[in-house]
Amino acid sequence: MLTLNDVTIVQDDFRLTADFTIETGARVAVLGPSGAGKSTLIGAIAGFVPLHRGSISWDGARLDILPPAKRPMSILFQDHNLLPHLNVFDNVALGLKPSLRLSSGEREQVMTALRETGLDGLEARKPAQLSGGQISRVGLARVLLRARPLILLDEPFAALGPALKSAMLDLVARIADQNRATVLMITHDPADARHLCPQTVLVADGRAEPPAETQALLDAPPPALAAYLG
Repeated sequence: MLTLNDVTIVQDDFRLTADFTIETGARVAVLGPSGAGKSTLIGAIAGFVPLHRGSISWDGARLDILPPAKRPMSILFQDHNLLPHLNVFDNVALGLKPSLRLSSGEREQVMTALRETGLDGLEARKPAQLSGGQISRVGLARVLLRARPLILLDEPFAALGPALKSAMLDLVARIADQNRATVLMITHDPADARHLCPQTVLVADGRAEPPAETQALLDAPPPALAAYLG
């Protein structure tokens, strides 16, 4: 269970508050106007943005006092966090052991993650030799390998076409179900929220609202969301 308790984030003249709980295993979209603070919220959960007030906990243990590397999560950005000088195998293996000094069993774990994401046979390629969908799957393979209980997605599929994006969202759902992971996904596309996330956190007017049912929220959006969606 992820709990944001009386959280306030302050950056210059920007202020964002949040006070809610997300159940373990939930898949939650983060929607709202540009500049409302969606990435700031995710960054605070991940440990990259400091809190002005409040606390963030996972299963009752404080997260906000831990550095990002010690938090039980994987985060996937729009650029997929790939290192251009490493091949696919090593980019995925970073999720298991940053030193890349793997045992035979660990190497097999990497190959299993590559097979499950449809990347077997591509392990020697560099990111520049991959398509957009293949790059997305490399990032997801690393998330799968890490098997962390909290997955944070910051628009990693925004540049993909509808069919490929749908396939990536289905893959996220499978990975989350396999690991009983909690997913928070920033998106600008309400169709993505409907596809993957039964619940949605609306970020608008300086506040991240508690999770609401995605279908109901999008069918009858509050004024800030209605203005954004058009």
